Amino acid sequence: MANNGILISGAGIAGPALAYWLRKQGFAVTIVERAPAPRPGGQTVDLRGAGRTVIERMGLMERVRAESVDQRGLALVDGAGRTTARVPADSFGGEGIVSEIEILRGDLARLLYEATLPDTEYLFDDTLTHLDQDADGVTVTFEKAAPRRFGLVVGADGPHSVVRALAFGPESECVRPLGLYTAWFTATSLDLDLDGWYLMHNAPGGLVASARPGRLPGELKAGFSFRTAEPLVYDRRDTAAQRALVAERFARVGWETPRLLRAMHTATDFFFDSMGQVRLDRWSRGRVVLLGDAGYCATPLTGLGTSLALVGAYVLAGELGAAGGDHRRALGRYDTVLRPYVDQAQELPPGGASGYAPSGRLGIWLRDLSMRSMTRWPLRNLLAAQFAKAGDIALPEYALAEGAATAFVR
Repeated sequence: MANNGILISGAGIAGPALAYWLRKQGFAVTIVERAPAPRPGGQTVDLRGAGRTVIERMGLMERVRAESVDQRGLALVDGAGRTTARVPADSFGGEGIVSEIEILRGDLARLLYEATLPDTEYLFDDTLTHLDQDADGVTVTFEKAAPRRFGLVVGADGPHSVVRALAFGPESECVRPLGLYTAWFTATSLDLDLDGWYLMHNAPGGLVASARPGRLPGELKAGFSFRTAEPLVYDRRDTAAQRALVAERFARVGWETPRLLRAMHTATDFFFDSMGQVRLDRWSRGRVVLLGDAGYCATPLTGLGTSLALVGAYVLAGELGAAGGDHRRALGRYDTVLRPYVDQAQELPPGGASGYAPSGRLGIWLRDLSMRSMTRWPLRNLLAAQFAKAGDIALPEYALAEGAATAFVR
């Protein structure tokens, strides 16, 4: 008997978005997620271009706008807190460095999760440990749940994807590191007047300290980033060691850094990771396919990760429905339709990691100068093309087959 069940690994943004559209195409959907429940909070994510269109087609735009974070734009500050450059959020038609619509990652994930209920099965506090493909489907072994069969398995589990590791190979063969590391966390009860701006301070050595408004009163979202020539070896589970590493790097940095470091040590949502782009020649292996950051992470430097996840989910589900159960045809079309959009999105802004985190004082001064000139010719035209990538795809109109028992064929 043909199997129309699809397993998605990851309940962040890409996974639930895909589940929503797959249910519209008549597939049975299960999502497995390592966390014990939907993850709350997190940093803000940009909703841009075609990603907005997908949210509109889901009928969620009104709710997204109601929960978006109010930010005036990006402002660079020196060690004394003086503003050296500003780029308002309404620059470039609301598609600039700070998007017109920014929402906490956890809030967007929750809205998408709620949109999939009650028709999507969730397996929280679990993960995959083995995949065994054959002509008719995939036998999946879980860490906790009993083994099950699915017609297709989707890895939507981020840049350190478990599914990708099982089906495609080690992370070192799939990820191109940028030599940039970032820590994010939420600070509360910190008397720091942002005046609605996303404040960023650069210090020599490729160091970046930042703070931006949260959605709740008295809450701000803080970050520390730094560049390094050599890859760091660290335990991804040892947050105490990660906090100590960040504190050592930023011990002599000015502005509000000492207060932000103190807040970091007590933050309950501290997160530290390297930045790298996932680059693959193909996003599927047999009946296993990758979505979002797992398959084509562009890094936060592009501001397009959320749009790639939403658009990728929409296209993958649409092509699976249109292919009448022929997964080979569907996954080939998924690559054909999405690849040009991904390739453009993965092009880093001018300067890349060094533009975001200059090493020396001259580089910082030049970056401030370019930021002040960003809304004027000729930089405006150059950057407008960069920001326009978010909408540079003609989204297909897929026929919906909600309730149909679509099944995969051999």
